[in-house]
Amino acid sequence: MTAQALIHFPKKARRGEVIEIRTMISHPMETGFRRTQQGEPIPRNIITAFVCRYNDVEVFRADLFPALTANPFLAFHTVAAESGTLTFTWTGDDGFRAEERAKIEVG
Repeated sequence: MTAQALIHFPKKARRGEVIEIRTMISHPMETGFRRTQQGEPIPRNIITAFVCRYNDVEVFRADLFPALTANPFLAFHTVAAESGTLTFTWTGDDGFRAEERAKIEVG
């Protein structure tokens, strides 16, 4: 399954304004605690980390654990300092990695 990310934030902001960023990514989470009908454990498959960078400077990081939802929703705030790029990176088990980029205009 290809992960699909939803990202919401103001595309334009005033310099120094505090903005809210909300993200959600679809992911087929498996806690690793369940078993198949044959009794075999189903391997854990979760998103383990999320990072947001604003013009290559880390502004938010979260470590995620099995008790989280299958499609993690995160909301956080940052200060609109200058126009540029927000980079969102999700990593997880089995080499999972998804990255999205979005532009913000600051005036």
